[in-house]
Parts: sequence; structure tokens; C-alpha cells
Amino acid sequence: MLATLLAPINAFLKSPTPDAWVNEAVKKENLDIVLIDHLICELKAAQSAMFLIRKYAVDKDSADALLAWLKPFEALIYKREGDWRSLASKNKLTKSVIPKSDSPYGQDLIDKMVVLIKEELHHFYQVLEIMDEYGIEYRSITPCRYAKGLLKHVKTFEPDALIDKLIISAYIEARSCERFAKLAPHVDKRLGDFYISLLRSEARHFQDYLTLAQEISTTDITERVAFFGEAEAELITSSDKDFKFHSGAPAF
Repeated sequence: MLATLLAPINAFLKSPTPDAWVNEAVKKENLDIVLIDHLICELKAAQSAMFLIRKYAVDKDSADALLAWLKPFEALIYKREGDWRSLASKNKLTKSVIPKSDSPYGQDLIDKMVVLIKEELHHFYQVLEIMDEYGIEYRSITPCRYAKGLLKHVKTFEPDALIDKLIISAYIEARSCERFAKLAPHVDKRLGDFYISLLRSEARHFQDYLTLAQEISTTDITERVAFFGEAEAELITSSDKDFKFHSGAPAF
């Protein structure tokens, strides 16, 4: 089952995670960084998907409603406001937002991204549960170079900018799943089972992003996918002094 899920992910990624990163990630003293950064990554994934809906698929009223819906999750992380235990009841987003009339791919974008957002925020809550079980308190950490290193290549005109962002999201999702699989055999059963459950849930996300990118593009995206694949692999395999969930090969 896991081999079947991982096969397309491993085929998509241009390089596997370095063993040195796995060795660093499974050290007990790094568990807090791994979980805190993972927590932030789940929120960022939801925010990115939400941004795509708001920018490309819905009218202003719907965009404002979406912002209000995400606010409690962001407030917990950025302002330390609210009780994390209440967030599970707030994950009630539906597809009843109205796409812009001039957006030919709006409804498809909404349908795929709403499902993804709900899953990412459910996983965000699950990471908070695990952090509570392990006695790890959230603290602010600096972002790693990974996402910024990919986003700097995004084109400045539409729809190419949107297509690039969708391709980047595909690589981020695929790399996350690959790292869940890398970590699972080396951590305790509770955490290992959690990583495997995330892999099962999120394994298809990268394909959803690629499908959307190709549907929106008027040309074949193969070359652009390959370009970002090489950029992503370079970030993952090159020396990196800042250890995080998506960091490169440890330089220490």
C-alpha cells in the first residue's frame, strides 16, 4: 500500500531526501523543531490554497468570508490568541463560494482547493494534539529557504504566475509526503503512525495541483515542471545551515 502511494511521488521528485537530513530529523533534541515547523507548513499549505481561491476564483464578498474563516487558525500562530482545542469545530469551510464569472477554471479550483484546505487544517489540529501529548509548546521560528527559493522563479504575468505557483505547490506537497515516509520508520509508534496517516491522506495532493496547472495552461507544462523539479532538488540536496522540515542537507 505505502509503496504504491510513494511510487508516483518518488518518480515526480528529482532527488530523494539526503540520509543526513533524516539522521538529523530523528534526533530527540530536534523533535520540537520538526513538529513546530510541520505545524507551520500545514497552515502555510492551507493559506496558499486559500490565496489561490481568493485571487483567481471568487468575488470580493466570498474572499472576505474566506479570510474570516481562516482567521482563528492564523491568530493562534501569529498572535498566540485563542485555545487550539476549539479549532476542530471551526473547520467548516464548504464549496458554497461563488467563482468569478470571468474565471473559466474557477469552480474546478474551488472544488480541489476546498478539500485540500480542510485536510491541511485538520492535520494542523492533529499536529497540535501531538505537540500537546509530547509536551512541546509552540514558539516562533524563522522560515527556511525552501519555499522562498522556489517562489523567486515565479513568472510575473498571468496565467503563467498561477501555473508556476501550482507547480511549486505540487513539489512542496510531494516532498512533504516523501519526508513523512522517510521519518516514519525511525520515530516512536505514535508519531510513525501519524506520519503514515498523513502520507495516505496527502499523497494525491501533488497530482491535484499538476492537473489544475495543466488545465489552466494553454501549452504543455512539462518543461516548466522539470525546471522547478531541478530547482527543488537543488534546495533539498545542497548544504543548508538552517535545519527545518523542508531544509537541505545539514551543513553541521
